[in-house]
Amino acid sequence: MPAFRRIQFYYERERIATKDGDFLDLDWADSGSRKLLILTHGLEGSSGRPYMMGMAKRFFKEGWDILAWNCRSCSGEMNRKPRLYNHGEIGDIGEVINHALRTKDYQRIVLVGFSMGGSITLKYLGVNGKEIPGPIDRAVAFSSPCDLREGAAALEKWDNAVYRRRFLKSLRTKIEEKARQFEQLVDLDKFNQIRRWRDFDTHFSAPINGYHDVDDFYEKASAKNFMAGITIPSLLVNAQNDPLLNEACSPTDLCSNHQYLHLEKPVTGGHVGFMVANRVHTWSEDRAFQFCS
Repeated sequence: MPAFRRIQFYYERERIATKDGDFLDLDWADSGSRKLLILTHGLEGSSGRPYMMGMAKRFFKEGWDILAWNCRSCSGEMNRKPRLYNHGEIGDIGEVINHALRTKDYQRIVLVGFSMGGSITLKYLGVNGKEIPGPIDRAVAFSSPCDLREGAAALEKWDNAVYRRRFLKSLRTKIEEKARQFEQLVDLDKFNQIRRWRDFDTHFSAPINGYHDVDDFYEKASAKNFMAGITIPSLLVNAQNDPLLNEACSPTDLCSNHQYLHLEKPVTGGHVGFMVANRVHTWSEDRAFQFCS
């Protein structure tokens, strides 16, 4: 998404308690509809990112309710429990969806996720298969690394140094706070041992989130290992010039032989940076609305 793009869109915030005693901050826009768009952001993102608000605005003007939820630690306040969030954590999105259904009798729900949020969305649908709530009937994922091992390798490319530094700077702040919260569980000194993105996953992503080791994390958190179970029409859009993804991040064979999975690989688009199709909306916003309509 172009950094200069400015979106004005207003939410009303709601905090819900999770089953494990933590909390999630949900941002709503109520148009009085019984159709709901649920948005999931990317790594170190939030409901306030332009790509989130742009998509919210696109659907809202067409008469949809909007629910843009913030992963743990991403709403501006650190969460209470040791774990943060990760590509493979689908319990929270499940709680968000169930809460939305208790809030209003929605007839239709569509899920749209960006980068990590797309991976979470696809894994949730694959794991739950035919057991997903009935109103959910479409899903779209943009710029999503469905293979985390390959995604980590892509992030290690020399020309992605700016992305790595930005992610690690933001994540270090959170790890430092987690170390203050849970001194016995988080070894902050290991941050100085990070030389590759895999090192961060080894020392922090895997242990903080309850995985046995980094390989267990890559296996169990990668959406591609669960997407075969998807039972509703779902669109994955990964641009060919996305600097944070490589070919293996897009499960071409799986999608081409699956009844419900559709893979599109536009030549341009970068990482969640699909061009502005007109003066108001991006190509991705129009494509998502078209697919979900």
